[in-house]
Amino acid sequence: MTDLFDNAVASIRMGVEDFQRQDPERDISAVRNVYAGVLLLAKEALIRAVPDADPDLVIAARLKPVPDEEGGLKLEQTSKATVDFGQLGERAKDFGVPLDPSALKTLNRIRNDMEHRCSTESVGAIREAISMAFPVAAGLFKHIEEDPIVHLGEAWAEMLSTKKLYDIELAAARETLKDVKWISPSIDGSSFRCPDCRSDLIEQIESENDVQEHVELKCRSCGTMPELAVTIENALEDLFGADSYIRARDSAEDGPLYSCPACSRHTIIETELTCAACGETIDFDHECIRCSNGISIQDYLDGLDGGLCSYCTYVSEKVLRE
Repeated sequence: MTDLFDNAVASIRMGVEDFQRQDPERDISAVRNVYAGVLLLAKEALIRAVPDADPDLVIAARLKPVPDEEGGLKLEQTSKATVDFGQLGERAKDFGVPLDPSALKTLNRIRNDMEHRCSTESVGAIREAISMAFPVAAGLFKHIEEDPIVHLGEAWAEMLSTKKLYDIELAAARETLKDVKWISPSIDGSSFRCPDCRSDLIEQIESENDVQEHVELKCRSCGTMPELAVTIENALEDLFGADSYIRARDSAEDGPLYSCPACSRHTIIETELTCAACGETIDFDHECIRCSNGISIQDYLDGLDGGLCSYCTYVSEKVLRE
């Protein structure tokens, strides 16, 4: 076994032992250890995915191409830093390593809060974030064909019992939302999060209701009753936020989420043209009557609803001014 794998196992084991103590002060240590252990385990999985490669290059945060003095090219590290949380998900995807960054997102945020100040999360939310990391670790052990029972011992039994309880609570919460006829096919309740504690144990108070307009929510973790529109808006940001960032970065374009002119929520999905929160439908000419180029949703929302694209609108207004 490598030192990296051994350190990953040791960190996870210590984190679970801290978690078992049911002590808020030990929960702080559990956050640090479990988080570090899962990230180390993910890096070990990356290295094992390409056994003939230089391990340092596989997990390096910054690389640059340089000539190899033989007419070819090679990669060199520009620092000793290894991939951080933000980079790890993308690299794992490229390497075929099963890693769900969303399951670690809350734990990462809590850990960062603890490093720079004190966390404002409830004890329940902290422990839930820790337990969410357990199935991620289990998936990584399976991927690299290592037996967690052998390596984690009693800690593995604790992880299973904790996940079992969480799964029971989650299933009960999801059951209350399963019959709701959602406006958007992108929404089914499974991506709902509490805006206060970020728990995904969100239930519908009246479980027999199937009309979106009448849905009232409650968090089974902290008791907060989040507004449905806010919850839908946050869910869509979780679902499409990465796409929005990549599009803005690569092409400086808007989308795939847009602000609804009726309710002002960022809840219109470009492939659906209907607000997921209030049901407002966007109906406009998609093709410019002058040049036949496409008219974007954002152009329409900005008031360019005369059948012209933004460029032709600019030309037309310029001619009128002259």
